[in-house]
Amino acid sequence: GPASLVCASELAKQEYSVTIFESLHIPGGVLVYGIPEFRLPKQIVKREINYIKSSGVRIITNFFVGRTRTIDEFVNEDGYEAVFIGTGAGLPRFMHISGENFLGIYSANEFLTRMNLMKAYKFPEYDTPVKVGQKVGVIGGGNVAMDSARVALRAGAKKVTILYRRTKNEMPARIEEIENAEEEGIEFMFLVAPLKYIGDENGWIKQAKLIRMRLGEPDSSGRKRPIPIKNSEFKMPLDTVVVAIGQSPSPLIAKRTPGLKVNPKQGTIVVNEKTCATRKVGVFAGGDVTTGAATVILAAGAGKTAAKYIDYYLKNKNKKGIWETLTGTDNEVIHFQ
Repeated sequence: GPASLVCASELAKQEYSVTIFESLHIPGGVLVYGIPEFRLPKQIVKREINYIKSSGVRIITNFFVGRTRTIDEFVNEDGYEAVFIGTGAGLPRFMHISGENFLGIYSANEFLTRMNLMKAYKFPEYDTPVKVGQKVGVIGGGNVAMDSARVALRAGAKKVTILYRRTKNEMPARIEEIENAEEEGIEFMFLVAPLKYIGDENGWIKQAKLIRMRLGEPDSSGRKRPIPIKNSEFKMPLDTVVVAIGQSPSPLIAKRTPGLKVNPKQGTIVVNEKTCATRKVGVFAGGDVTTGAATVILAAGAGKTAAKYIDYYLKNKNKKGIWETLTGTDNEVIHFQ
């Protein structure tokens, strides 16, 4: 993804030998699987990746770090002197309500990945790889929800409605993203939340049971907390639902890498924000895997910062206390065995 690509490119400029390990069949991360074609043409991403390759960066695809190989094995057996983790936040969150496994209900991650990587944006030249119904509901109020709604409209949906449990003022999506969705005919239904999904005899979603909400006191995010209104339930016909209520990092690398400190609530890797250094010597991390889902610009910036301090570390790694300096701590530093 963007954090790793920038980090690798910056290090290659300083004549380091850099290898990127990518789990998918093509590099790019959210740039290729998450951001729709109408916002970021794939040819632009391909051109940038080819430029990075031309600088000497080696990219290995279909390689699942944590399964195929662990970070400890990279260092102890393969001779890598530093590791940067830029695996993003691609694990979708669900609401865990009744009927969430009906056909036609997708996480935004799966929906956008299928649309982007399987060329659904070129419909009808390429037939859509997901069944997009006539009445689509998108759960959530962030930028990913806006992208999902606009993609569904382009895939042939007659009506797309964004269902959000707060009001428009509390939506985390950027104002211009909301305006773009409105201009394209996306409908918005505020102060509602799904309670359950109802399917047909073939296991496909046909209705969502919703409940109306009201706003109470602010919660930890500073936004007013949505409170269900008793006896306000109603049903809404839907034949496709996209759940876009957030994503978190995959726990796999952290579980397979002893010594990495992880935020137990968000699942993000703990780093020194200034240097991107983790608690494990020689291991850096940046982008969404440390912040949770954020922007491409922030991820790219983290990659550039990490490259700077990886260079500093490699030039000074024999100095006593170098990792304590990079992490800003005198304890909890874990060395490779």
